[in-house]
Amino acid sequence: MLEVEKLSFSYGEIKTLNQVSMVMQPKRITCIMGRNGVGKTTLMKNIMGTLRSNAGTLKLGGDDVTSYPANKRAKAGIALVPQGRHIFPRLTVEENLRVGLEARSDGKRTIPDGPLELFPVLKTMLKRYGGDLSGGQQQQLAIARALVGDPKVLLLDEPTEGIQPNVIDKIGEVLQHLVAERDVTVVMVEQYLDFVREIGHSFYIMNRGGVVAEGQTKDLSERLIARHLHV
Repeated sequence: MLEVEKLSFSYGEIKTLNQVSMVMQPKRITCIMGRNGVGKTTLMKNIMGTLRSNAGTLKLGGDDVTSYPANKRAKAGIALVPQGRHIFPRLTVEENLRVGLEARSDGKRTIPDGPLELFPVLKTMLKRYGGDLSGGQQQQLAIARALVGDPKVLLLDEPTEGIQPNVIDKIGEVLQHLVAERDVTVVMVEQYLDFVREIGHSFYIMNRGGVVAEGQTKDLSERLIARHLHV
């Protein structure tokens, strides 16, 4: 569904991504891992198009979308839930969800039932300001806002960061449902190893802007963890 080939990116003289190649299979959860500062968030922004790569290609469902700006990539079916959630604190929950409608390719202007069925707590909070929600509720809102756009590929950057365990469990259930029942491809930057092992299908480990290991999540060994993930 999503293919990154030899993607490179630099902040001025500093090379942050160095010929990164990954294949994210459809109806699978691909986990991207690595220590802080190795380029994971930069990669997600390059896939979304909020940062533009210096070299390499990005294909979505076989179509080359490398030249697409972020808004066109969104309409093509890519959605990003950024690290830190980035919901609009002075908009209501309903207004935040309506922002997600801008990514739809069908022109629909009513919030679909699906995201609220997946996160029913939001149904009771539609008129509350986003800034009044707890961290876990804001994360659910951020994911629901992305789903309102009806994406084919859902990118999540550190979705469990600072979230209470019961909400982590809920997010895991939703992501598993999306890949199994709605044919969504999920790409997730995640540091929480238990979460990766519970719901992930495959993994890539990054270091110094490149891929240093990859495989099926069941094969994520203690040797790889000690070498590339432990601080």
